[in-house]
Amino acid sequence: MDTRHLKAFLAVFEERNITLAAQRLFITQPTLSVTIRQLEEELATPLFIREPRGVAVTEAARLLYPQAQRLLAQLAGIRQQFTAQHHCQPLALGVAADVPRQAVNYWLAVLASALPAVQWQLQAGCAGDVRLAAEAERCEDELFLPLLDDPLCVVAPRDWPQDKPLQQLHDIALDDWILCPDAPSQQQLLALLGVDTVAMQTNHRANTLPLVLQLVEAGQGWALVPASLAADYAVRPVTLAQTLPSIRYGLCYRAALLEQPILNQAVAALSAAPVFMATPRSA
Repeated sequence: MDTRHLKAFLAVFEERNITLAAQRLFITQPTLSVTIRQLEEELATPLFIREPRGVAVTEAARLLYPQAQRLLAQLAGIRQQFTAQHHCQPLALGVAADVPRQAVNYWLAVLASALPAVQWQLQAGCAGDVRLAAEAERCEDELFLPLLDDPLCVVAPRDWPQDKPLQQLHDIALDDWILCPDAPSQQQLLALLGVDTVAMQTNHRANTLPLVLQLVEAGQGWALVPASLAADYAVRPVTLAQTLPSIRYGLCYRAALLEQPILNQAVAALSAAPVFMATPRSA
């Protein structure tokens, strides 16, 4: 058993699909299948059950998963311990598209101050050693460090008249809303309106909240978004009498990675930092 076997096992366990795991590892599907079979033969136990649309994990695989994570983390820690004497330690940080830009800048400044020897590798979306994302986007096997409890707010185009009275979300025409099906706030909006996406098939939509806000800036409609994200755009926040829920943002990471000193330092630095406060964009 070597790191090649363990990395192959983790990829298949997390993807539940041989093809997707092979793409993630940049190897061919037959090569990955052979690697998994070699590991199963060495352990004398099946790890995966092949199904028409992917694989199911066995109890043996569930037992091996945290141990494989720990072993790879330890090996990475040993490698970093000796390479750090001459080079910066790399840390891949994933950033979800919907995390407020100002908050990302603030947290990066905190991390850069606490970890000056780190070589940052920023990646978009669900990627990296650790991730900045909404709590609702946390993976099943990840821990979550809350950093920002961001209230949702309604935003309108800049030319919307301020003196127009609004009390609740239902005072806004249903076809005026701009939708973002992939964002956690989307389900909040549908629940508050008491409708589903079928009732809003003709509405404008985008696959990230920043793109939604660009549509609002262009005067194409209204949106329900986190207040800190809205502060980055030239839109008009609308005050309602109705109480709206919040979205929690923070750091997502696997427990096994805490054995790496660099991650422990990152978690400690973010935990000790003052709470981020957004600054509204000038008109």
